[in-house]
Amino acid sequence: MNGQTKPIKPNEVKINDPFWGRYMQLVRDHVIPYQWEALNDRVPGAEPSYAIRNFKIAAGLKKGVHGGRVFQDSDLYKWIEAAAYMLMAEADPELEKNVDQVVDLICGAQREDGYINTYYILTGIEKRWTNLMNNHELYCLGHLIEATCAYYEATGKDKLLKAVIRYVELVDKTFGAEEGKLRGYPGHEVIEMALIRLYDLTKDERHLKLAKYFIDERGREPLYFQEECKKYGNECNWLKGPHGFHYYQAAVPVRKLESARGHAVRAVYLYSGMADVCALTGDQTLQPALDSIWHNIVNSRMHITGGLGAIRGIEGFGPEYMLPNKDAYLETCAAVGNVFFNYRMFLMKKDGKYADVAEVALFNNALAGVNLEGNRFFYVNPLEADGRMPFNHGQRGRSPWFGTACCPSNLARLIPQVSGMMYAHTSDEIYCSFYAGSKVCIPLEKGKVKIVQQTGYPFDEKIVITIDSLAANHEFSFRMRIPTWTGSQFAPGKLYRYTGNIPKSWEVSLNGKKLNASEKDGFITIRKKWKTGDKITLFLPMPPRYTQADEKVETDRDRICITRGPLVYCAEAVDNQFPVRQAYIETIPENCTIKSVKNGLMKGIDFVTLPVKAVKDNGETEDVMMTMLPYYAWDNRMDSTMIVWIPQTAALAE
Repeated sequence: MNGQTKPIKPNEVKINDPFWGRYMQLVRDHVIPYQWEALNDRVPGAEPSYAIRNFKIAAGLKKGVHGGRVFQDSDLYKWIEAAAYMLMAEADPELEKNVDQVVDLICGAQREDGYINTYYILTGIEKRWTNLMNNHELYCLGHLIEATCAYYEATGKDKLLKAVIRYVELVDKTFGAEEGKLRGYPGHEVIEMALIRLYDLTKDERHLKLAKYFIDERGREPLYFQEECKKYGNECNWLKGPHGFHYYQAAVPVRKLESARGHAVRAVYLYSGMADVCALTGDQTLQPALDSIWHNIVNSRMHITGGLGAIRGIEGFGPEYMLPNKDAYLETCAAVGNVFFNYRMFLMKKDGKYADVAEVALFNNALAGVNLEGNRFFYVNPLEADGRMPFNHGQRGRSPWFGTACCPSNLARLIPQVSGMMYAHTSDEIYCSFYAGSKVCIPLEKGKVKIVQQTGYPFDEKIVITIDSLAANHEFSFRMRIPTWTGSQFAPGKLYRYTGNIPKSWEVSLNGKKLNASEKDGFITIRKKWKTGDKITLFLPMPPRYTQADEKVETDRDRICITRGPLVYCAEAVDNQFPVRQAYIETIPENCTIKSVKNGLMKGIDFVTLPVKAVKDNGETEDVMMTMLPYYAWDNRMDSTMIVWIPQTAALAE
């Protein structure tokens, strides 16, 4: 063992990449300014946010009553976090000024004992802590903590940090197993991993202890008897039904969890917190549950896009192998949480399969949540659309905003963090976990190592790593991830297997000489005494591949999904002269065409064109060419029909 695996902070990785560079610029130039307008209720045609308005009222700067949902504060907090990451990467006085104004509002609303929550401040603070199940106090605090840590790291300003520490001290005095404290835990998780973030910043053991308390306490009785349950009296048994306490991951203590149940976002946030506590405290009693949950997800409950939460009514997990396409929910926030959970598992276990799942969820379900202009969003991410059903919270396509706007703000804070997931290290190991054109300086025990990565991933098959400079020539291990999609299946687990021709395998060379390297735990390892100028070239073949789902997935029987590299592809009406849901693939095509768009909104995106058959309106079939694009980029030009899983028979084509 070489010690704990540590990630590199996002601002320490300089992105010079056509793919992620575009997204970083999108967040900086469009997403954050647009969301600032939305949070101020200034986007025409969008549902009002109320978030900033509520804080103005709570701070005594405006008269009125609380507007929006009980968790409205969290949208503003996630915007602050996203803005902070942008400020880490590049100074922006105007953006910093806006954040400082919001910080003043938050601190102005803080009560004397440290409490901050506009819903209870404006509706009756005496009712606080009475409905932890549904009223999101600790959830909002969790996102406030995440925002605070990011903003302090970006600017060094500690006004918000001092306010948040006061609030956390109040929570610590209020909740715990000690006599005289309340026993309880949040109905919506996030504070668990947020407290770990605060501990990492402050090194205050109380924050780590409180995070562990909320993990350990979950599944005990007190949550059940908060206000929500009391009002139903003896009829509260509904909570013990098929969803009930499982919805909140509260039916059993966390160490007895064996499968993913209930609300998907809550679930993956909990698992992320469990992984953090396990890694930092060494509490290995959490590990069996984490392993069981992870295998249950990838073996029976994850869509091929990395999406989680198939069931619309509960925004959550359904029975095993229930993975609908047109009716799938797959909330953007759940994909964001899937990235967080799996990246934490990777750091803890140093196994590339977890980074593989994070990558699939990131490139497909998560990125689909925002359009290429940064001003329209998906809350729901189905794998099929008929162009008519309003699947996206009342919209048949993307929405300018939502009354519950967790997804746009969540995605805004995720994208700037991706650079921090590209490299990790121990005392004498460097892990290259995500691929993107970048520069980074990694502090190993024997000296700093500067690395330059050149690639056009996820469309480019070649990754070149150059040791740009060393503090001194020394020996260490350099590990590069070999994704699951390069082998016999697209993603880890038992759900999805390739069919058709097997392409040539990956290759790696050092200074122009091919290496006979082997993959272990999802990585190849090159250990040597390195010198400045050493160059590794990794080749990952990216032909279009054809996937079939496990037979237990009824909705995908006799259907094919096309992928290329880490990307899931779909067919959209705007690119084709026939109804795409009437197409079918009778035999796996031997050849297809890959073409990159040179100009316009879709610039730099590779489209795939392949021969298929289509059922005409008169019932006859015809041979046609079908053009497909990456799933993340659909619904950017018009609301229309879309399909991911292509039928293999005319009978299944509509």
